[in-house]
Amino acid sequence: MTDESRTGAAPPPDAGTIAARVRRGEVSAVETARETLSCIDRTAHLHAFTEVWPEEALERARSIDGALARGADLPLAGASLAVKASEGTGSHQADALIGAGAVPVGSTSVPGPGTAWKTWGHTDAGRTLNPWAPDVVPGGSSAGSAVAVATGAVPWATASDGAGSTRIPAAWCGVLGYKPTTGLLPARDRAGLTVGGPIARTVADLELYRRVVLGALPAPAPVRVRVAWSGTLGFNTPEPEVAGLAERALRRWERGSDTVEVVDTPIALSDPGVVWFARRGAGPDTRAVVGRGDREALAELFSRVDLLATPTTPNPPHPHAGPGEVMSVGFTWLFNLTGHPAVSLPAGRTARGLPVGLHLVAAHRADAFLLSAAADSERAATPALWPG
Repeated sequence: MTDESRTGAAPPPDAGTIAARVRRGEVSAVETARETLSCIDRTAHLHAFTEVWPEEALERARSIDGALARGADLPLAGASLAVKASEGTGSHQADALIGAGAVPVGSTSVPGPGTAWKTWGHTDAGRTLNPWAPDVVPGGSSAGSAVAVATGAVPWATASDGAGSTRIPAAWCGVLGYKPTTGLLPARDRAGLTVGGPIARTVADLELYRRVVLGALPAPAPVRVRVAWSGTLGFNTPEPEVAGLAERALRRWERGSDTVEVVDTPIALSDPGVVWFARRGAGPDTRAVVGRGDREALAELFSRVDLLATPTTPNPPHPHAGPGEVMSVGFTWLFNLTGHPAVSLPAGRTARGLPVGLHLVAAHRADAFLLSAAADSERAATPALWPG
C-alpha cells in the first residue's frame, strides 16, 4: 500500500461538508450527533476521550435543528467537535465554534504527570494509543484531539500549541494541525507561548476555523509562491527517513503546482531550547529580548521567500517508553517564541507505516495566505492518510 492510499473505508466528511448537509436538511444535527457518538464508542479502545457527553450533545443538536427550522444562520450547524481537556468548552476558540453551531461531544486526552516528555495522553482507562500503531504515542499534548480526528470520531477538535502541541500530534496521526499567529487568540499561558488552534482532516476545515474564530485577515496572493526548504533549521539532526518524506512531499507539491517554486537559500537559526525555557519561567516580560537573532533572521528570510518548509518533527512517533534523547519539538517550538503561523500537513508514512508531517511557516499575520498555500499543497501533493 502506498503513502498516497487510505486503508479501509473512505474517511468520513469534514466539518464544512457536514454543516452544509445539515443546513440543507439532508441530515439532522441529531442524526449527526448520534453517528458521532457511535463512532466514539467504536474507537474507545484508543482512549482518545477523557469524557464523552452524549446527553448534552443530543440536547445541543436538537436546539440546532430547532434554530435552523426558525431560519437561523449557523455556518457550523451540527458539525461535531471534540475539545481538548485542558481547555474544555470555555476557551475563546471553543466558544466561537459552538456559537456558530458546532456540537461539543466530549473532552480529549492530554498527558498526565510522571514524565518529562509530553507526547502522550492519559485517561482513566489507560494511555492514548496511536491509531496507526498502538505501541507508539500519538504525540502531544493535544494527543486525544489528534486521535479523535484521525479515526473519524469527529471531523475536527480544538487543540493548543506551546511548543508544537497541535502540530506534532497532527503529524504523527496523519492529520492536519494549525498554529495561528501568536496574538490572534488569547494566550493560554502566562508566558504567551501557547496559542489555540484546530486539528482537522482537511485544509478546508482549517480555513473554516480561521474564518469563524479569527475573522477576516488579509490574504495576499503572490504570482509565484517561493518556498525555502530546510531539513535542519541549522540545529536539528532529523532521522533521514523523516526528513526525506517531508522533502519529497514538498517536491511533489512543486511538481504538481503551477505557482510553487522551492528555492535554495541557506538557513542557520539557533536552537531555541534555552530561550524557550527561560521565557516559560520568566513570563511575557522577556519577549523583547529573547530570540532576537532568530526573529531578525526570519524577518530577512520572509523578505525573500513566502514560506519556510521543514519536517514537522525530527523523529517518527516513538514508543510509549519515551523518545530517548530526541527533542520532538525541534522544528516547532522556535515558532512559538517568534509567533509565526505554522501548519503541519501529512507527508507520508515511514517504512513501518507511521505518519510524519511537512511543516509550513509563514510571515506574521499571513495566516490566510498560509492556509491558501496549504490548500494548494493538499490538491497537488498531500498524501491522503486514513487508518480506517
